[in-house]
Parts: sequence; C-alpha cells; structure tokens
Amino acid sequence: MSIFLMSNLSTSRFLLTGFPGLEIYYILLAIPFSTIYAMVFLGNCMILHVIRTESSLHQPMFYFLAMLALTDLCMGLSTVHTVLGILWGFLQEISLDACIAQSYFIHGLSIMESSVLLAMSFDRYIAICNPLRYSSILTNDRILKIGVAILCRSSMLIPPVIIRLKFLNYCRPHFLSHSFCLHQDLIRMACSDIRFNSFYALSLVICTLLLDAVLILASYVMILHTVLSIASREERIKSLQTCVSHISAVLVFYIPIIGLTMVHRFGKHLSPLVQVLMGNIYILFPPFMNPIIYSIKTQQIRVRIQRLFTLKGT
Repeated sequence: MSIFLMSNLSTSRFLLTGFPGLEIYYILLAIPFSTIYAMVFLGNCMILHVIRTESSLHQPMFYFLAMLALTDLCMGLSTVHTVLGILWGFLQEISLDACIAQSYFIHGLSIMESSVLLAMSFDRYIAICNPLRYSSILTNDRILKIGVAILCRSSMLIPPVIIRLKFLNYCRPHFLSHSFCLHQDLIRMACSDIRFNSFYALSLVICTLLLDAVLILASYVMILHTVLSIASREERIKSLQTCVSHISAVLVFYIPIIGLTMVHRFGKHLSPLVQVLMGNIYILFPPFMNPIIYSIKTQQIRVRIQRLFTLKGT
C-alpha cells in the first residue's frame, strides 16, 4: 500500500473507492448496478424516442422533458465507466485529467438538471396560472432560447473552479470517497490554497441549486394559490395532477443532494459505506426514476410507450 501511495503522489493518480467491506461481493453487486445503468440508458432513450417520433408531443412540456431525459442520459454516461469498472474488477484508479473531466460533467449536469426542473416549473406555472397565454409565451423560439441559456449556465459557470484543480498540489493520500470524482473530494486532498475553490463552489451552489429550489418552491406557491381559487373540486384535482410528475422529479433530484450533503458535513462518524451509497444514490436515482415517473404519471407518454411495445409485439 505504501508503494501505491508513493506512486500516486508522484503521478497524480487517484484510488477510486468502491464499497468498503463488500469487496468479496463485487461481482454480485455488479449485476444489479449493470441492470440499473441499462435501465437508465434504455428508459431515457425511450423517452427521447417517443417525444421525437410523436408529433402530438411536440409541445413545450415535452420539450423540457426531453431536455431532462438527455441530461439524465449524460449523467449515466459520465459515471458508468468508473462505477462498473470497479465492480467488474478492471479499474481501480483514475488519472488527474480524467478525474477533473468527470468532475466537470457531474457538477455541470447537476446544474443542468436543476435548471431544467426550474424551466419545467415555469411551464407548469404558465399552464395553470395563465393558460390563455400559454402558447404565446412558450413559443418554440423562446423554448430554444431557454435551452441555450440552460446549456450556457451549466457549462460556463463550472470551468473557473474545475480548471484550477489542474494546478493544485495534491500531497495527501489520493483516496477518493466515491466510485467517481467530485470537486469537494479533490480539494480535500490538496495542500495548495483552496480558498478560491471553496468560496466559488459555495457561491455556485447558492446561485444555482439553492436559488433554483427557492424559485421552484415559489412557483408552486403561486400555482397552489391559483388552484385553490378554482371553484370546482374536480378542476382543482385535475390541475394539480398535471404537476405530480414534475413534483416527483424535483423530489428525486433534491432529496439525494440534501442527503449526500448532510452525510458529508455531519456524518463523519458514519461508516464510509454510507457515504458511498449516498453518492451512488445521488448519481443514479434521478436518471433511473425520472423515466419511470413520467411513463406512469404522464398519460401521453404512457399511451405512446404502450403503443410502441404493442407494435413491436406484433
């Protein structure tokens, strides 16, 4: 182990953490994890295929859903090689450059998913609170601009803090806390001045994830106020049902992030296995659950998927 540490310190390679204490079960764990990744890819590809091929789904709500599915698909692609590489036994370490690249995609895609969820809450707000102007507000041109803004926001805010990782001096043992690379993991091993990284990362979280959560909450407060003013109980229920899928997607995204943050900050006494499990839930739970949520809760998607499998069966 000491030889490995000396090699790591000199070559800037980092040891990936699998599932501490469960090493003898890696082959058994590899099967369900491979299945989950396969379902992530197939589920999100199916959502994208249905939206692309069904002209009746070429509407703002489903354009945003396609953005969400594409983001989830990319999140799976950015982590599959390290997570399954460890479990199948052909990967134990990762180079600094590869680690920085993976960190960029993970954090950038997290901001992108949060931004898409915010755009979807805006879509639901317009649909319920201002339905007569829905088509005039959410035009194809405006949706395209929102998509470009989301892409720019998620890709251009990250580089200042990620690029600096390349120039830090990593003198502490190169053990990552997860099966993938996170910014907070890398700066924990650095002996250089990390104040910029710490402050910038905190500011980024506040100005993106936290701000998005507040705006999503505010949109639903206004939606609820509008729905409660509807006289008919049936109409109130029908309006709220159109939001169920989005609310579920928001919960499956933010709950794992909050859980992972709490474990990292207050769970120092917990087993490392808890941190590893929370990290994998943070990475895999939203991409795995979102296709299921929208396939079950959104009638238009559910009907098209059923029709797709019926046609294949015949």
